[in-house]
Parts: sequence; C-alpha cells; structure tokens
Amino acid sequence: MTQRRLPRPSELKEILRPKPIVLNPTDRRLAGAHTIADLRMIARKRTPRAAFDYTDGAAELEDSLRRARQAYRRVEFQPNVLRGVSDVDTSREILGKRSALPFAFAPTGFTRMMQTEGERAVARVAQRNNMPMALSTMGTTSIEDLAAAAPDARKWFQLYVWRDHGAGEDLMNRAWESGYDTLLLTVDTPVAGQRLRDVRNGLTIPPAITLKTFVDGAMHPAWWFNMLTTEPLNFASLNRFGGTVAELLDKLFDPTLNFDDLDWVRQTWPGKLVVKGVQNVDDARDVVKHGADAVLLSNHGGRQLDRAPTPIELLPAALDQIQDSAEVWVDTGILSGGDIVAALARGANAVLIGRAFLYGLMAGGERGVQRCVDILRTEMIRTMQLLGVRRVDDLRPTHATLR
Repeated sequence: MTQRRLPRPSELKEILRPKPIVLNPTDRRLAGAHTIADLRMIARKRTPRAAFDYTDGAAELEDSLRRARQAYRRVEFQPNVLRGVSDVDTSREILGKRSALPFAFAPTGFTRMMQTEGERAVARVAQRNNMPMALSTMGTTSIEDLAAAAPDARKWFQLYVWRDHGAGEDLMNRAWESGYDTLLLTVDTPVAGQRLRDVRNGLTIPPAITLKTFVDGAMHPAWWFNMLTTEPLNFASLNRFGGTVAELLDKLFDPTLNFDDLDWVRQTWPGKLVVKGVQNVDDARDVVKHGADAVLLSNHGGRQLDRAPTPIELLPAALDQIQDSAEVWVDTGILSGGDIVAALARGANAVLIGRAFLYGLMAGGERGVQRCVDILRTEMIRTMQLLGVRRVDDLRPTHATLR
C-alpha cells in the first residue's frame, strides 16, 4: 500500500515556478510563437481577411505553393555524428559580401497594408542582423525613405520593367544613388496571375471600406486604427492607385518583355544583377549569358503560374547547367530553418523568404520580424548541429535528399 505524506514547503518551492508576467501585449503574443506557423496563426487573428489573404494566398488552385511546401516535407536529412558542433557558423558570402545569415528578406508588395510599420521595420531588422533585404517596386516605402530608415543595412531593389522604360531607368538611378548595391529583375510577370482570394475579397489599393470590410474591420479595430491614423498607403515607385491589385499589375507589367530588355537593364544598372523568376534550366543558362550575376529560381511564391516548377526540385539541374558562372538562389515554400538548411545543402547559394517575415510583421511589427529571424536562426543552428555540420559552407547534397 502506498504511503502518503504532506509535501514540505521547500519541496513545493522547487516545483512552483510561475512564469514572469509580461505586461506588453505584443511581447506576450510573440513569446508564445515558437515556429513560423505560430506567427501565421497570430497574424491571421490580427489582420483583416483581405490583407492576410493577399500574403497567405497564391494563384488559382494554389498548387504551385502547395507543391513547393510538400517538396520541403519530402526532404530527408542524412546526418553525420561525432563531428564536434558546439560552435556553428551561419554566415555566407552572397554576391561578394559576407552576410551573418544565408537568407534575405524577399521583395514584397504593399507591405504597409499588412502592418503600418512596413518596409522600414524590415530594413531595421535586416540592419540589426547583418543580412540583406530587398525593396519591391510595389513596396509602400520610397527608395529614399527606406535608405534613411536603415542606412547601414545591405539593401537591394527589385524592378519590374514597365511599358515606360524611362520610369524604370529613373528607379534604377534613384536606387543606386541611395546605396542599393543589387538589382533583382523580376521576369515572370508578363501579366498578373489569377489570385482568386484577392478577387473574392474584392481587394483594392488602398483598402476600401465596404460593408464587408467594415464588418471585418470591427473584428480588427487596431489594424484599421493604425491604417487610418498613419501616413497614407503610397508606393515606392508610382502614384496613388485606386483600383484592384490585378488591375494595377496589368497596367504596369510589360507583356513584351524579352532578352533585349534584360540587356538594357544590364547596361543601365552598375551594380550586381539578379534575375528573379527563372523556372527552367535553359532560361537559367541564357540569363547568365546576358550578364546576370545570380539566378533566382522562383515561381513567385506560387502567385503567378499555377502548377509551375518547384524551385528546390529544379535546383540540381540548374546548378549543372550554370556550373560556377553565377550564383543560384531559391525561394517559395520556405517556412523553417530546416527548409533553409535543405536548400543550401542541395546547392543554393542563398535563400529568400517572404511570407515568413510578413507573418511576423502582421503578428507584431518590427518585433515580429525579429522574432521570425530568431526562430529561423535557432532552427538552422539546431538542424546543422544534428547534421554534424559546423559551417553553412560545409553543407553538401549528401546531407539532404528528396524522398
């Protein structure tokens, strides 16, 4: 028969350890986020549906995005043991400059629509963590304002070639004069993809208050208060627009874009050039021949052509085609530090993340973006240690296979 007794006060003291009270609600929310999926859940609760779905959604049936995420779930790591991994180096040289982390913040449009701190918050986090960030042509902070917000950050500018080449040349000149060292030329947007969530939500730029958005706004008063009491939602590179997202993109994108335009960009831009949106090995080879310093294998986060190739699956063939004549980067479907390690192991020189940091931004502004970086860094280090790898540069294809 079990003998029972009353616990001593000293024994209770050892096990009764209440968590410290966190008064700041943003800090309290973010403290409970341990994965990017946790940040996504917080973001969904705090953001109106139209703005959240713009970030979260993809084109048509969203198969491109779904397949990209499934591909990372198919990764099988092949660890080594007895390697001594107490110290892990996550740094990597990206286009000639060392970055403390092997990933960068991708260019994202309408960022202040997600949360009013917008691109400035992202740039400050990039500066603090010694990593690159890219400002989109469709960003909601001007080239000059972003440079002023984070003067020491490594800044890149993403360009869509418009029907009006003069406007593109002006943007490139402004970016170069403001200290941006790399241009990302997006080439997978002859027209806008059919993003059905945006169509069904009736998303406009800037957001319009209809009966539907009014009801949704009643559930997200902080978002609307911030939107209405801060600077208007303007763009990095064009005047205010009052139509839907698809109408805006179709107005700006140039369906006649070809290799002559790439040559023009290469001749105009004096810094490093990355071609973003390459989806087959022949195009990867050809853009390098036309002067690209890096190729970004990307299906635009699944937001353009549905059922497009999956970047991480395309990576080995692209590397074989390009050899060492240019760097090869990937994006799309990356939501964990393990995903980043897998892409690097399979040969990518760098990785771009988009939705992951936008979930952080929606969840808690600048602190949420920093939380995203902290999560990814921690997951990266743990994955590398369990793989028996001390340096990012030591990752090899043998460390990550696709089942």
